[in-house]
Amino acid sequence: MIATLEYVNILDRSEKLGKMVMDSEVMEAYQKTRAALEEDKEAQKLIKAFSDMKDNYNDVQRFGRYHPDYYEIMKNVRSTKREMDMNEKVAAFKVAERNLQKLLDEISQYVANSVSEQIKAPKDGAALSDSGCGCGSGGACGCAS
Repeated sequence: MIATLEYVNILDRSEKLGKMVMDSEVMEAYQKTRAALEEDKEAQKLIKAFSDMKDNYNDVQRFGRYHPDYYEIMKNVRSTKREMDMNEKVAAFKVAERNLQKLLDEISQYVANSVSEQIKAPKDGAALSDSGCGCGSGGACGCAS
């Protein structure tokens, strides 16, 4: 019975914490920039172009620099990404996204440390990995995951 009451208490506090995050200025900024990004036709066009270019990139990755179009596609991917990242709405969204991720990481770290210093918590947006990268691609992105 005590364990059940403790679990209910933990869940209640977790819900309160979640509500605090949802009502925070950081979340409000994230939601506003996301809505603005989704409504901006130019930004959506750039995101689609980058997504399409990533498909070509994934094909090239299978063969690496031995692919006949490797250098051209790699150059196109970088320029398309740069163009997308330079869009005002995309840039604002990325800043808001990083701020929200930072808040969530700080909360996770605080909760983990309140239990034990040995508990790992995400840092800098990374999932619980020693490499610092949480992409889950097995190193295909160039990280050491």
